[in-house]
Amino acid sequence: MKTNKRVIFFTLCIQMLMFTSGIASSQALTEQRKIDLIRTPNEGIQPQAAVDDTGVLHLIYFKGNPSAGDIFYVSKEPGDEGFSQPIRVNSQSGSAIAMGNIRGAHIAVGRNRRVHVSWMGSKNAEPKGPQDETPMLFSRLNDQKTTFEPQRNIIQFATGLDGGGSVAADKKGNVYVAWHAGEHGKGDRARRVWVARSSDEGRTFTREVPASDESKGACGCCGMRAYAAHDGTLYLLYRAATGGVDRDMYLVTSGDQGKTFQSSRLHEWKIEACPMSTASISEGADGVRLAWETNGQVYYSKVGHNSLKNSSPVQAPGESNRRKHQATVSNAQGETLFVWTEKMGWKQGGTLAWQVFDRAGKPTTTKGQAEGVPVWSLITAYASPGGSFTIIY
Repeated sequence: MKTNKRVIFFTLCIQMLMFTSGIASSQALTEQRKIDLIRTPNEGIQPQAAVDDTGVLHLIYFKGNPSAGDIFYVSKEPGDEGFSQPIRVNSQSGSAIAMGNIRGAHIAVGRNRRVHVSWMGSKNAEPKGPQDETPMLFSRLNDQKTTFEPQRNIIQFATGLDGGGSVAADKKGNVYVAWHAGEHGKGDRARRVWVARSSDEGRTFTREVPASDESKGACGCCGMRAYAAHDGTLYLLYRAATGGVDRDMYLVTSGDQGKTFQSSRLHEWKIEACPMSTASISEGADGVRLAWETNGQVYYSKVGHNSLKNSSPVQAPGESNRRKHQATVSNAQGETLFVWTEKMGWKQGGTLAWQVFDRAGKPTTTKGQAEGVPVWSLITAYASPGGSFTIIY
């Protein structure tokens, strides 16, 4: 009888040792998570990345005069050390803008791995919007994937573009171009988010429809973000301007390809001035991640697949040093890389900072900083199949 008890005790000890060893190994993997830092190709700024379902990295960036420059596209196959030769996205030279950080180009990869790009046009950009207004421009990679089609203005009537816009695409051929606009002279409280939809991979677009609540307004000089999840849900992340002072972050979703929209508030911020903030959306195996700025600090939260239930905001650890222009991405292991800039301002570059969180949303010891984020630039990141992260700045 005593022998049996000893055997049982010994077996339990071995199992406990194996269990704790597994936890330790998992923790060690998280703590030692590799972070690669690379510069934007060809000395560009405002990198924006998207990875398709075959693991190909698609990247756009800006070069030239910040008020009238160009957008370039490169790609990188899995295993390749370098990027492809750059292809200019905008068909008219000098028709893109980087000044202010918030008005640059966004990228999305849709059906057949076709690349779609949208951006706010510069003062010189053609074609103009209605009444000779600033255009929301769009282009897509051609069928041969050798060049981009001539740029087009998407705005049919909702003029007053200021804080840029965004683009999203899904695997069914739906493409969405979104921006916020309002009548001149009526201020931010009269602005709202608009969405134009294509069901034929960006060949044609419908007349834009309102997506946000009219009573919430929209912060004129703040950027927004659009994203189409793997299940087809459209996400729109933007900053409101209710009463001109409540500049809260709102999430708008649509589960029926932009026919109807639902809105929910994510985070409050009472401020009379426009903070010129940006927004970020990415997707992982366990849900969609949203990232934004509030009162000089940056946050992210997770929305579960199918439920659309948003988790409590997670704050970047440590004291803020003018934190802005955040981005987040997750790997197959459920870890989250949160990146942001510090000390950036008007005509002022800054510092890159990052923190890795584990599956439970707890900060790990994998964190760091790097100097040298250029003036008017942004940062982007992606995860490799093995779990490592790469930050492009």
